[in-house]
Amino acid sequence: MIRLIVIFLIIALVAAVLGFGGIAEGFAGIARIIFYVFIVLLVISLISRLLRR
Repeated sequence: MIRLIVIFLIIALVAAVLGFGGIAEGFAGIARIIFYVFIVLLVISLISRLLRR
C-alpha cells in the first residue's frame, strides 16, 4: 500500500516538473486517497489488536 503511495507521488512530482498540471493533480489526489485509506486501516488494526488483549 505504501508502495502505491510512493509511486503516485513520484508520478505526480514528475508531471509537475514537466508542467502537466492536471495530470499532477490527479495523481496527487489518488496518492492522498490511498494514504488516508492506509491510515484508517492502520487505526482499525491497532484498535482491534488492543481489544484482543
